[in-house]
Amino acid sequence: MALLEFTHRGIYCPQADCYIDPWVPVRKALITHAHADHATSGHTQYMAVKDSIPLLKHRLGSFIKALGVSYGEVIYINGVKISFHPAGHIIGSAQIRFEYQGEIWVVSGDYKTENDGICTPFEPVRCHTFITESTFGIPLFSWQKQEEIFEQINTWWRQNQKLGVVSIISAYALGKAQRIIQNLDSSIGNIYTHSSIENTHQVLRKQGILLAKGQKVENHYKYKHFEGSMILATPLVMGTAWTRRFGIYDEAFVSGWMNTQSIHHHMIGRKGFTLSDHADWEGLKKAVRATGAENIFVTHGYSELFAKWLRENGYNANPVRTPTSSND
Repeated sequence: MALLEFTHRGIYCPQADCYIDPWVPVRKALITHAHADHATSGHTQYMAVKDSIPLLKHRLGSFIKALGVSYGEVIYINGVKISFHPAGHIIGSAQIRFEYQGEIWVVSGDYKTENDGICTPFEPVRCHTFITESTFGIPLFSWQKQEEIFEQINTWWRQNQKLGVVSIISAYALGKAQRIIQNLDSSIGNIYTHSSIENTHQVLRKQGILLAKGQKVENHYKYKHFEGSMILATPLVMGTAWTRRFGIYDEAFVSGWMNTQSIHHHMIGRKGFTLSDHADWEGLKKAVRATGAENIFVTHGYSELFAKWLRENGYNANPVRTPTSSND
């Protein structure tokens, strides 16, 4: 019997009788991070990194039964040694390590190898078997350093500010929004946030996480008030009546998918910046090498292509299909 198995409910550890990021209700769920495609409702018990617990309760309900652990803290369940380690994806994200009778498996969850200055940086964990994501697992995806991207974003905002044009950026409420607001040049102008983003920021600030300040859009109603400002909005409201309230505005999308031609085709007249909370092609390869694992299972995204490359380079690698998709 393998230490971890792939089931219709999610990745399962039979010895500990627990699931990792299960997509249907289970009794005991170990959660890599608080994004909706990894943390679903209905589980009897949740376990995650401490910084994730308030986010899970914010998204799933304050009533959920959840245990928070520190990075590196060891929990034993029926003889299985379990610990959570930094994934660098978003605040509170983790890889989960399982050890039993000398065998070690690691589930990566979502991760990036660049230190974004906000979440605890990715740390490779040595193991025999590594289950890795591959959202951007082809050579096309190669990220610039985030300092270069934010210089581009701030230049774009500065140009709009001089013209009195509102700059609106699409950002996931959890993850991308924190990374962006932390790196905006606030000397350019005022920064406003969609309510979903500001509410998430409040959850993080209550934990003592220091984030740059933004003002909730819903507290202000006059068009004139927003001229030259920067607004962080969720993807769902881009191009809707919500954004049109600001009069003359310029909108931008920030995503790893900006590297693809199909995205550019649908973004005529819109600005795009390539920035992702997932590892790029080189980051994925670097992460796999650092684990020292002989066996690799590849999930999400370009799993078959990345597994094929790994096999061609000496790894015992196989793709695994899962129903979840990752935020970029």
